[in-house]
Amino acid sequence: MTRSPTALLVAAVVSSLIVIPVATGSSKLQSAGQNDSAPSKKGVRKNSQDGQTYVWIPAGSFTMGCSTGDEQCFSEEKPAHQVTISKGFWIGQTEVTVEAYEKFAGITEDRLSSHNEEHGHDTPVVNVTWDEASDYCKWAGGRLPTEAEWEYAARAGSSTSRYGELDEIAWYDKNSENTIHRAGQKGANQFGLFDMLGNAWEWVNDWYDGKYYSRSPEVDPAGPPTGQMHGLRGGSWLNNSKLVRASDRGRSLPELRFNYFGLRCVLTADGR
Repeated sequence: MTRSPTALLVAAVVSSLIVIPVATGSSKLQSAGQNDSAPSKKGVRKNSQDGQTYVWIPAGSFTMGCSTGDEQCFSEEKPAHQVTISKGFWIGQTEVTVEAYEKFAGITEDRLSSHNEEHGHDTPVVNVTWDEASDYCKWAGGRLPTEAEWEYAARAGSSTSRYGELDEIAWYDKNSENTIHRAGQKGANQFGLFDMLGNAWEWVNDWYDGKYYSRSPEVDPAGPPTGQMHGLRGGSWLNNSKLVRASDRGRSLPELRFNYFGLRCVLTADGR
């Protein structure tokens, strides 16, 4: 199964880390990380550079690509293959918010779109190109995640196509009311990460190659060395359920921006 290019567009430092206690409260975002069974043992940290909260993801192995029994997979999600992430990393607990991006934009003199401004500071920033997303993560003290890191973090130990019931974990076309929503309002995965599926597509560092999985290295794959498009992961508020799966692979030309293209960053140091 393949998707058309048109469908793709529609679908598609570390020293400043400060340990913070996990907040208590009734909201889903506040209660993140309190599950003692969650694989993340190093905790949750706040990065003083961008003000975002990051969660530690331990090293490990998983099956990347089309989930067993998933009949909605596209050809680029195959073959499913074993991948080892050899080093743990910190990843944003939520997608980068408008508030966080404003700090970066104020320094770089980038301008937020009216779409971002009208939806509030605690919604994911969107309308960002790949270069802008990459520059933001560098400014924050890290980088965009690799496609493998993203899927490993999104699955959080799950081998199914989603880490929970869709309506409980994601904003997508059936429940979004045709708009983006505040970050962290749906259920988190077992790593304590929010909106890994739905709300906004997330740029990844890799160049996109629909046949890459057939030759991907088993340890720390970083994508092909060159390409024309970069990967996007997770689906968005605009998309149907078929595109809101852990293994789905979106992509776009890096210079394009849409009101459903966002980002999430990785910080690579272990906090020593």
